[in-house]
Amino acid sequence: MHDRHGRHRRRPVDPRRRPSDGWRTLRPGRFERLVLAAIESLPDELLGYLDNVQIVVEDVPPAMVDGDAEEGVLLGLYEGVPRTERGFDPVALPDRITLYRRPLELRARSKAELELVVQETVVHEIAHHFGIDDDRLDELGWG
Repeated sequence: MHDRHGRHRRRPVDPRRRPSDGWRTLRPGRFERLVLAAIESLPDELLGYLDNVQIVVEDVPPAMVDGDAEEGVLLGLYEGVPRTERGFDPVALPDRITLYRRPLELRARSKAELELVVQETVVHEIAHHFGIDDDRLDELGWG
């Protein structure tokens, strides 16, 4: 595409990839250290019950499906079978918790706010691993 002066027109930037504001860690390694600190801050007795869980960081969530647009931007995602629904059969694949760096950074205006948002998201997704649904998390103030 060209504008009326024959110059190449830029395509709009995907807002999931480049937040217009927010606090950025600038390097993925720094963000991963924030995630690790959030996990390590959990009580040891709780960490002992995390079983067969992989925690990963991705830059942006997958493209939203029409029904998800009203829910807002995805900060984290739990994929797996909650501990409360598991049988006695061993689980072949690990459960997966994915944290999405760009949307989390967009929610924060400082490093302290980013640490808090990451902590809340980690707790929220681990709660899903333990079988706590969104309604119960809302009741507990973690929704």
